[in-house]
Amino acid sequence: MTRDLANCAVVFEPSDPPRAGTVAFWRPDSDEQGDLTVAIPDSAGTVRTRTVPAVRLSVADALPVLLGAGGHPTVAFWRAVTEAALHLVARGRLLPGVSDGDVDAWRAGPLDAADLEHLAALAAAMPAMARAVPVSADGSGDTLPAASALLRSFVDAVADTMPRTPAAALAAGGPAFAAVEPTPVPELRRWAIETGAGVDRGVRISLRMEPTGDDLATAGFRAVVQVHDLADPSRVADARDLWASGAPGFTQESTVDTIMAVRRAARVWPPLESLLRAAVPDELVLTDEEVTELLSGAASSLAVAGVDVHWPRELTRELSTRVSLGTEPAPSDMPAFFSGGALLDVDWQVALRGSALTEAELDALADATRPVVRLREEWALVDPDLIRRARERAAKPLTAIDALSAALTGTAEVDGQQVEVAPTGWLESLRDKLSQPDDGDEVGPPDGLAATLRDYQLRGLRWLARMTSLGLGCCLADDMGLGKTITLISLHLHLSSRPGQGPTLVVCPASLLGNWEREINRFAPGVPVRRFHGPGRTLDGLTDASSAGGHAGFVLTTYGTMRLDAETLAGQGWGMLVADEAQHVKNPRSSTARALRVIPASARVALTGTPVENNLSELWAILDWTTPGLLGTLTEFRTRWATPIETDRGGAAARRLASLVRPFLLRRKKTDPGIAPELPAKTETDQPVSLTPEQAALYQAVTSELMAEIRDSDGMARRGAIVKLLTALKQVCNHPAQYLKEDTGRLAGRSGKLELLDELLETILVEGGSALVFTQYVGMARLLERHLAERGVPTLFLHGGTPVPQRESMVQRFQDNEVPVFLLSLKAAGTGLNLTRADHVVHYDRWWNPAVEAQATDRAYRIGQTRPVQVHRLITEGTVEDRIAAMLESKRELADAVLASGDAALTELSDADLANLVELRSTP
Repeated sequence: MTRDLANCAVVFEPSDPPRAGTVAFWRPDSDEQGDLTVAIPDSAGTVRTRTVPAVRLSVADALPVLLGAGGHPTVAFWRAVTEAALHLVARGRLLPGVSDGDVDAWRAGPLDAADLEHLAALAAAMPAMARAVPVSADGSGDTLPAASALLRSFVDAVADTMPRTPAAALAAGGPAFAAVEPTPVPELRRWAIETGAGVDRGVRISLRMEPTGDDLATAGFRAVVQVHDLADPSRVADARDLWASGAPGFTQESTVDTIMAVRRAARVWPPLESLLRAAVPDELVLTDEEVTELLSGAASSLAVAGVDVHWPRELTRELSTRVSLGTEPAPSDMPAFFSGGALLDVDWQVALRGSALTEAELDALADATRPVVRLREEWALVDPDLIRRARERAAKPLTAIDALSAALTGTAEVDGQQVEVAPTGWLESLRDKLSQPDDGDEVGPPDGLAATLRDYQLRGLRWLARMTSLGLGCCLADDMGLGKTITLISLHLHLSSRPGQGPTLVVCPASLLGNWEREINRFAPGVPVRRFHGPGRTLDGLTDASSAGGHAGFVLTTYGTMRLDAETLAGQGWGMLVADEAQHVKNPRSSTARALRVIPASARVALTGTPVENNLSELWAILDWTTPGLLGTLTEFRTRWATPIETDRGGAAARRLASLVRPFLLRRKKTDPGIAPELPAKTETDQPVSLTPEQAALYQAVTSELMAEIRDSDGMARRGAIVKLLTALKQVCNHPAQYLKEDTGRLAGRSGKLELLDELLETILVEGGSALVFTQYVGMARLLERHLAERGVPTLFLHGGTPVPQRESMVQRFQDNEVPVFLLSLKAAGTGLNLTRADHVVHYDRWWNPAVEAQATDRAYRIGQTRPVQVHRLITEGTVEDRIAAMLESKRELADAVLASGDAALTELSDADLANLVELRSTP
């Protein structure tokens, strides 16, 4: 059973305690004998019992599988049940109890009518195969378990599994109800019955609030207990009628269930305890303080416990609060305002049905001494927080950047709560302006630009000019090849018209120094440009735009040099600081990222084609450098944004973050309408190849040896062994000589990939084409270099150790068509290079990160390319490469969410899933 579990049938096997239950995955078409007894109907409709092989997982381990993609109907069914169970857990619908075996156990509850109706609908839809394990203990019978009971057992198993964490153990003050191992608690059985037994099989209660008099100005409230029949949600009666036997449809046991329900509610809100001392728990007269408690949060706590509070319809609860932000007049120096720690006033604004209260109405609200207030010819219920805000009117001021963030998202944290925000005046105008990226100032192509900007490049320039004029940093995240460099050069020329504008410092990978210098000389002739790199580097003689030298110049440096000379660079007044290929500083704790942050500049611009490769923290790292404080601290960002978005993809948190980030990040792709329509076609093809007999034998030997090592290890040792296995298998798929570390000897005839590469290059060269050949292994590239030299094919080879001058010379020779084949290390040459001479891109092996591969392809498929580009991905059939390719193709969302982490994501696979991934399979 090493095949994909999501394509198996699924049954649940209950146990005591519920968390000990198992989820069994099995194949209905299996002819093998196993240890799972199932009873399923045959084609004639006869139910027959047989045993099949099964993979059994604990509930905790099964949840990710059930929530993933799967094709079998039972997986789809149990996925729906899992989602329902997790929803109950997330809402806090959990009750402690004692199992039949006298050990601690959680169960789902209390359940309201909607919950019960949903679970009943799921039970009615349960496929027979989803409950195929017979009820009889010896498996001899063919009676299937009741769908509703089995479903409820699974829901309780999820409820019993999820709370068992170290934090829960700390909160519980001991192992009971927190530890995974069963804890005997027979002494708690009576308590468990009182707090939870029958909670979803009898009745639930609600509280109907009624005025005690006709004059609401002086009247109090009483809470009337209503009883709801869970078996028939339409059946409702007052408790007084139930005790008087005047409630049709309720049984004698309903009174006992009602007392139990009141007792549970009293644990949440103690004032209800007095009902337990009454002959009939029918109603409770409340003090103003108790009404205030309900309005302050007690009603919400009761609702979580399954007890709804219903207020009179004649009392409106449509009062809301938000904060008003803004100062008048607008700051005269906007850049200084946002960078200087200025504060904005925050005023509470109270509204009735969205209409703000007047000052007189706020005064009346502030003077309120009771939770009922007369406003605009109607009575309103008000909680004490709202009255306090009406009295204080002002809240703690926000910093300018926090206020801008609040204006863009519509929410802010005030007094520890997320509240609605209403920007006013100039801040509202600024928000509207920033929210329209294409509605920029009419900035035209700058003087001195020796090029014609495409429409989208001109829009990018206007956006950059607007953001930098406000003193706000930003990130231009156009796809590779769309002209980020020329757009930035245009921005430099535009800014240089300002008096006293300082020079621009560009920090980039070493491989891009030459490209930047060529582009500046080409598009901005006469603008000074120097490299701050290598021995003898200096900043002496820099001028600004106000000097006799005219334009402020460019200084180009590398991330490595910047890290070493950050103090020197920080001593210069920079008009603009540019981080090219900004994903190099996506780790905010790295020394490179820290060094970049100490260099001051009037404007900061990040350039990258991939603002997010692996997780949202990378986006935070880039934008926190360009616009410090915009997204809060990294911890705050993870709490407010990253975690909610990861658990609720596409939800409200994602939309709010998008509204906050969008003004500061301009992201455009080649596929967007109106973007580089002149680019020729691109064709991407997976090229399957077979392993040679030598490769197949090596593949199986490596798999057998290293899987045994993996099974005998754990923790970091196991993860290291998995990386070792994956690396070895990829090298075997490339060429046996790479895995065996052979520097000499025969290469031809030993690798299916090498044979296909020869065929591809022969066709490409005959047609007069040029090719980029990417591999992630320098050793494999050296083997290719030797092999192609033996065949008389001239090549260039660029890797991480190639000196900068040699890199630039190689790029120029390739672009001049002196050499037709360029071998490149993917990590060293996957970004920044302009190699539009190539019309073919060959990925000899897979990086397993779609974003990285796309960047490498964009060395050829970019502005300046005039011929169709063909992309060839070489994939060995029946191997781990084949399975990964299928995942990248058919599960794009999984690839983006998980595989972007590369090999590391695969180190968490179970032994069975790992064996399934690397197993060598026969191909048609």
